[in-house]
Amino acid sequence: MKLSTHIKPISYLKSHTAQIVKELTESREPMVITQNGEATLVVIDVKSFEERENTLALLKILALGSRELELGKYQDAEDVFANIDKSDLQ
Repeated sequence: MKLSTHIKPISYLKSHTAQIVKELTESREPMVITQNGEATLVVIDVKSFEERENTLALLKILALGSRELELGKYQDAEDVFANIDKSDLQ
């Protein structure tokens, strides 16, 4: 994906909103909006946004897990299952 091919000024966003919504929904490509010649906004469709949020959440979980491993905050799987079995018997 090349963002440089999807750059539009804010005036284009104002005058072609319905068309932009249709294009972004179909293509699922983000569009960069500029104001005074500088990039100020990225517009994406809702499905792409939700996918990105889910991906970020998973990456955060993985990073937290890696950090806990580094700090030695983990249990062997055998111990975890033994504790589960023990609590099932009670």
